[in-house]
Amino acid sequence: MKKLFALILCFTVAFAFPVSVSASDIPKTGAGAFVLYCVENKKIILSKNESKRMKPASTTKLMTTLLTLEEAAKNDRVITFTDKMIAEGSSMYLEVGEKLRLSDLAKGMMMVSGNDAANAAAVSISGSAKSFSNLMNTRAMQIGMENTHFVTPSGLDDDEHYTTAEDMALLMAEGLRSKAFSSLTFQKSAAVSFVEPSDKKITYSNHNRLLSLYPDCIGGKTGYTTAAGRCLVSAARRNGVTLVCVTLDDRTDWNDHMALYDYGFSRLSGYHSEDGSLKTDVPCVGGERNTVEVTGESDVAIVRENGGTDKIERRVYLDNFIYAPVKKGEALGRIDYLLDGKVLKSVALKAAEDVGEKRVKKGIFQKIKDFFTYG
Repeated sequence: MKKLFALILCFTVAFAFPVSVSASDIPKTGAGAFVLYCVENKKIILSKNESKRMKPASTTKLMTTLLTLEEAAKNDRVITFTDKMIAEGSSMYLEVGEKLRLSDLAKGMMMVSGNDAANAAAVSISGSAKSFSNLMNTRAMQIGMENTHFVTPSGLDDDEHYTTAEDMALLMAEGLRSKAFSSLTFQKSAAVSFVEPSDKKITYSNHNRLLSLYPDCIGGKTGYTTAAGRCLVSAARRNGVTLVCVTLDDRTDWNDHMALYDYGFSRLSGYHSEDGSLKTDVPCVGGERNTVEVTGESDVAIVRENGGTDKIERRVYLDNFIYAPVKKGEALGRIDYLLDGKVLKSVALKAAEDVGEKRVKKGIFQKIKDFFTYG
């Protein structure tokens, strides 16, 4: 039985407390379809026509931006804007011959919904918008977007370009798991310094007004075409609870998102512990070093609808010392999160490094003994 490691104290963290909400308090929206989704527990709180296939307009660029940032993380190469990349509609106003980095195209998409930026990213990554759509659809299936089919990287209308409110909630939740994506979508503006012309620098303002209207908003993407109507995907975080709201074909989207968030946050309570960044040294017996560094496997976020997160107990189980050898990634203990004696979640404590066995230098008499020892 593992002992409670004395250097790490058990504690309780409490956040928002839910209150009872009557049916009359449920917000009414003007959306053709909507979803209010909790990222931590992966549950839909409220919805209407969540599985209805609809046009997403420029909220499509959430997928294009995510794929672009992932490619830029591997190789943030310089892109030359060509005739092949020109697009109608909203723009970051790129001109043929101009050069900028792939990550800057993501800024143009997320801030001002640049169709030119989306086309440039698609062509640069996959050779053509059509080939890029295959990449989009493959990733959509990986995320679990079962009722989505992308045709254009920008979201311009096409009969075969569709999604659902539920699928877009899953896409936004996936984006928030990316540090690059979540950082960009949270910005109210972003500056782009062009490689060519080298003296050109433009600061683009984010079209997502919720970043100013709603203090808890942490990002999102707007969209509009005549056929799709007003579309909005956003995210908000309060007291350990992260919510995603999607409205499709909604003339009152700003107000609807704020009302839905207020409703969701009033019902949920959250617990958060940053155990992914936990680090501690544990004595290592017989090792090349005297200690081994131990880290938590991941952060923990627990959301409950019926409250009680103020009573969650965190228990750390780790031996007082570890025997060498130790392999990096080896599970050495765990952290349990309990409510009323029931384990809600467990996180492994793992070795952050290899620690080999200490080699003992043998004396002459030990060597002679070993020589005459058989078997």
